[in-house]
Amino acid sequence: MGSKDDVVSLALSDDTGVSIHLHGATILSWKCKGQEMLFVSKKAVFDNKKAIRGGIPLVFPCFGPWENGPQHGFARIKRWKKESESKQNDGRISVSFSLEDDEETRKMWNYRFKLIYTVDLGGDDLKLTLTVNNNDSKPFDFTTLMHTYFRCSNIENVRIHGLEGLQFNDKVAGSVQTKEDRKIVTIDQNYDRVYMKCEADKVKVENVGDGKKLVSLSLENLPDVVVWNPWEEKAKAMSDFDDEEFRTMVCVEAGSVSEQVSAPAGGSVAFTQTLRVDL
Repeated sequence: MGSKDDVVSLALSDDTGVSIHLHGATILSWKCKGQEMLFVSKKAVFDNKKAIRGGIPLVFPCFGPWENGPQHGFARIKRWKKESESKQNDGRISVSFSLEDDEETRKMWNYRFKLIYTVDLGGDDLKLTLTVNNNDSKPFDFTTLMHTYFRCSNIENVRIHGLEGLQFNDKVAGSVQTKEDRKIVTIDQNYDRVYMKCEADKVKVENVGDGKKLVSLSLENLPDVVVWNPWEEKAKAMSDFDDEEFRTMVCVEAGSVSEQVSAPAGGSVAFTQTLRVDL
């Protein structure tokens, strides 16, 4: 999963910690009380070029296909800098990373910016804050998302709560908009849906299999939740994803993607996701 120089690790104890790869500031591992919460494909590529398949990659400045550059933008395929040394305080430990515009990004997206990403680990939670600073003399619009891959014992055991009554964009069905009428969402097929106007503290991901656990998502300024699983056929078409791995992962991704976000010239916009575990 990359060399020692590529990965920053934080630990609160022997069984609770987080590891972040500087390529994309991608979170590779989050262990909570001895349990790994995140999925990373065994076929993920660590060449400091391709986006890492798994963990929590960051999407910016565009979610989905992008006419100016790579799908999901450039943040997940650029090398970030460690902005601060890790700090420990009141049973928590945190570190920040930064990404600034350069010649390569300005060819795709001609704006000056600085992203600050703070990873803050607690005993039973992981708080992630992305701050988008517009350092330009003109406003810019963007979309962003924290592309969280959760590990599960079996996709059949996953229950997603808190989406009932929401409108969603079904990308598998050709971007048809529909209303979710299920109290509990389960997945048994190729699934790629953008749920809109989610309540900040409603969404929960439950694994009812071995070692039952519940992860709640507390969201600030992230109104959309994307639920994704490639299922069998699409998994086989992905070179950096094992054919059977769709059974042991689900993406539940907090973002601001259904509408563009505007950052005023000289201003900033912050987004926070807190993942809390109930084991």
